[in-house]
Amino acid sequence: MKAGDIANRFGCAWPTTTRHLRQLEEAGLLTVQKQGRERQYLLNKEALTQVVGGWLENFNGEVA
Repeated sequence: MKAGDIANRFGCAWPTTTRHLRQLEEAGLLTVQKQGRERQYLLNKEALTQVVGGWLENFNGEVA
């Protein structure tokens, strides 16, 4: 998705969204493909699964 599309989806301002996307890119959770003047942001599903999976392990299957 493009930054503007992501911003609209979450109701955030475009500059706020791009700052967050930059942090996610630096963390290796997404990649950016430049297409002319635009950038496409793609999730790194493997890295995200590792992060979320590791975080979920803290709950040991307990449901609140």
